Amino acid sequence: MILIIAEKPSLGRNIAAGIGNMAKRDGYLEGNGYIISWAFGHLFSLADIEAYGPQKEGIVRWSMDNIPCFPKEFKFVIRNGADKKPDAGVIKQFKTLEYLCNREDVDTIVNAGDADREGEIIIRLCVTNALKTPKKLLRLWLPDQTPETVAAALADMKDESEYNNLAEEGFARTYTDWLYGVNLTRFATLKSGVLLRVGRVIVPIVSAIYERDMAIRNFVPEKYYGMVSNEETNGEKVELVSKQKFAHNMQNKALEECAKYNACEATVTNVKNKKDTLSAGKLYSLSKLQNVLGKKFKMSMADSLAIIQKLYEEGYLTYPRTNSEYLATAEKDKIKKVLANCQKLGYDVIFKDKKTIFDDSKIESHSAITPTYKIPDKTKLSEAEMRVYSTVMRRFVAVFCREDCIAQRSEITISVGDLEEFVLKGMTIVQKGWLKYDDAGKKDKILPSLKKGDKVNICFKPVEKETSPPKHYTIETLNNYLKNPFREEKANIDDNMDADDAEEYKAMFEGVELGTEATRTGIIDNARKSGYIKLTKDVYTILPDGEYLVESLQRMKINMDKFKTSEMGRSLKKVYRGEMSVGDVVEIAKNDISSYFAVAPTTTLEEDTDIGFFGDDIGACPLCGGTVKRFKYSYGCSEYKNGCKFSIPLVLCKRAISVSNAKLLLETGKSTKIKGFVSKKNIPFDAILIIQNGKCVFDFNNP
Repeated sequence: MILIIAEKPSLGRNIAAGIGNMAKRDGYLEGNGYIISWAFGHLFSLADIEAYGPQKEGIVRWSMDNIPCFPKEFKFVIRNGADKKPDAGVIKQFKTLEYLCNREDVDTIVNAGDADREGEIIIRLCVTNALKTPKKLLRLWLPDQTPETVAAALADMKDESEYNNLAEEGFARTYTDWLYGVNLTRFATLKSGVLLRVGRVIVPIVSAIYERDMAIRNFVPEKYYGMVSNEETNGEKVELVSKQKFAHNMQNKALEECAKYNACEATVTNVKNKKDTLSAGKLYSLSKLQNVLGKKFKMSMADSLAIIQKLYEEGYLTYPRTNSEYLATAEKDKIKKVLANCQKLGYDVIFKDKKTIFDDSKIESHSAITPTYKIPDKTKLSEAEMRVYSTVMRRFVAVFCREDCIAQRSEITISVGDLEEFVLKGMTIVQKGWLKYDDAGKKDKILPSLKKGDKVNICFKPVEKETSPPKHYTIETLNNYLKNPFREEKANIDDNMDADDAEEYKAMFEGVELGTEATRTGIIDNARKSGYIKLTKDVYTILPDGEYLVESLQRMKINMDKFKTSEMGRSLKKVYRGEMSVGDVVEIAKNDISSYFAVAPTTTLEEDTDIGFFGDDIGACPLCGGTVKRFKYSYGCSEYKNGCKFSIPLVLCKRAISVSNAKLLLETGKSTKIKGFVSKKNIPFDAILIIQNGKCVFDFNNP
């Protein structure tokens, strides 16, 4: 008998449909020489820190006593339920798997986790913990969940060992995320007194949104003058915008320059007209599909992924967690069958065997998201599901559209004397072609009717303009940033099928991205649920708790920036390629985490920024004699409930006040000179703090 373990019950049912005639049992299906059972996603999770050491009096309490924690061997335990207690359903299902793995008539066990690193280790953990004696292990790899694909994949299963590198990368990622998460979350929480979720990917994501919002908040617009002419020639407006700019205090210079331009003759020196074939957009990777759904329908990444996943599990779409926009050459016959179905639905499509569509070098594990040959009953899909499915289908038929999209491109060059050349560009769609199915924003832009040698009327005038602040991150721009955080945002990400994207894929396969297609959606959603960021329509903004997270980590000198996260991503890819071991990557993480717990070098009081730990005793209150303690935002009197309002700000003029300076202030009424304050006008200054009339104030009289 062959035991197949699926990642979820829905996948188990789809595999059974590909085999046929299977009887239902308690927790599994059986028939035709197969047994099919399943996990519920993760049945196992890494044990918490307390599992690696003795607990005092049976109370689990976060403490500096057991961190940093670097297990010699990582322990996995049965997943807990929402109540933090072992989940009865999970335990029952694992016992079913344990019984099935060790049945005497079962000689082969098949890993049918989702076709990614996470699915790989989910089933491996189940088998490792359940199996008592060795058995043959195979892997079922499913690019989609249609019965036809299941049947073909069952006939072409590979030995599980061929996926060892994928599993090793999965374990390396799991271990390093645990090390960073549990150690630094506890450390930062104990320091701040507030639960701060510190993760290898969540922090740089929240930081990116924070930095953008701070840039917008602190932006000071500057006025300047541009030069614009907008006169009629032959009854049509001809707008010419000069490249020249003038500071706001140089209006007279702008007027002089306009007069100089207006004294010249403006002539059409060149007119180009040519027909051009426009390429359709590329097929969708997960993030590119989420970009479109977010921009067009204001659909959050979590909502869109849930729908895409459901359509995949129902057999209508191929595997969603892919970073590729290309198809594998081995899929050509399958694509021909899908196209035949599209033709029956009335789409004017043909098979195209092109490198811009089929390219194995642009595929890491999975091809682009496409429809399968299984067509849904549209009346049974929700409006949101129909939007997602239609978006994928429209792009697919656009790529394989029989008729080209042809445009008339126009370019008019107008010279103003020998001072400046102006190039006007326009486009008219002559033949819609694939635009019938997938409107990619290509619209007519008609230029004025001018020919070479025509004189153009001009009247340049100074126009007052204002510099614009950066724009908030959207679903699209944040996704693009996370895919390559080192690419200039203004760099044009060309979606055209024929666009050269070699550098983009090289960076992706090297691991420079923050998070992966499989994990980013969940991490961003976790940041939303934690109250760090907000999503309004398709725009992300930082929330006060997000500001507190980023600024607290900065004060603690916990550096989780894009450079470090990206470097770890590169290391994980090296594990996948067999260039590094899991132990190598874990060691890198351990060394980095250890640095935050190392004793800080002696710092002068002038430069000290160590704010200690939440709840630390600082000294006696100068007003009531109570104990001053370290709270979230201040060193405050513990008698505040009885009306004492004494406090020393934790951060003053963008400068953290250290525990040592706070203690000195309480003991002597005066701090040392503290360096690094910043005024409201962004001017740095140094100052001494004193207690005056029961308040902490600056003393600028003392040198």
